[in-house]
Amino acid sequence: MSRRFRDHLPTRPTWRCQACGIAWPCSAAKLRLLAEYRTDRAALLVYLATLQAEAALELTGLDQATPPVVLAERFTNWARPRG
Repeated sequence: MSRRFRDHLPTRPTWRCQACGIAWPCSAAKLRLLAEYRTDRAALLVYLATLQAEAALELTGLDQATPPVVLAERFTNWARPRG
């Protein structure tokens, strides 16, 4: 896997991408995660839901509380199978 995909990891407690600085998971991180979990979408969703819960706690601690619906869109909704 190329270095540019490995570097797209979350910076805690802000949950911004280490490589590009946008809200994590960024597009590159999403592609990497989909590739890593291509045979087990349920495991990907469990992993993302766990990170979503951690992000909610950490962002609240920074006084940057994000509404749950926004975090769900950011962390899990994009990974659900379509169709």
